[in-house]
Amino acid sequence: MQELIDKITNEGVHVGGGIVKLDSFLNHQVEPGLTLRMAVELCSQFQACGVDLVTKVVTAEVSGIPVALGVASTFGAELIYARKSRSTLMTGTYYVAEAISRTRGSHTDLMVDRRFLGPDDCVLIVDDFLATGSTLSALVRLVRESQANLAGIGCVIEKPAEGGREVLSDVDAPILKLATIEFVGDYMKVY
Repeated sequence: MQELIDKITNEGVHVGGGIVKLDSFLNHQVEPGLTLRMAVELCSQFQACGVDLVTKVVTAEVSGIPVALGVASTFGAELIYARKSRSTLMTGTYYVAEAISRTRGSHTDLMVDRRFLGPDDCVLIVDDFLATGSTLSALVRLVRESQANLAGIGCVIEKPAEGGREVLSDVDAPILKLATIEFVGDYMKVY
């Protein structure tokens, strides 16, 4: 998606260690128009892969929510975001899977209420990054535990050097992305 590639190139900041700061439009401040166009493009790519009947879109809070909401809206599906912390209002039973945050370096439990995801669901997982694959792998485990059908995984940006796609090699569904970031020394290549 050329608009996204241009935005990353012009506004992305490599802060070191392969981490790219995109807070001006993706994961702090959000540009609604661009976000909706990204969602429509992901949906278009999924439909080209034969994915059409989607009942739920699953993401992890927080950065994946805007694009995932757009994808859910475009498919006429419901959005579920896996919670990272338990509140006093969370009194039911939950699917739980552990992920390691790439930017924080900490372990996090992702939780989805069992009432909202089950065997009758056809699910897309949508997130902002495919890097190490830890978050997406945890979301896949939640979907599998619920016995829902995993129809695909969509990410805004993939960083192939971090091996996330290999971590997801057992996923029998399309894994799509809108842009790719690679590093050659301190040079950030976006395509």
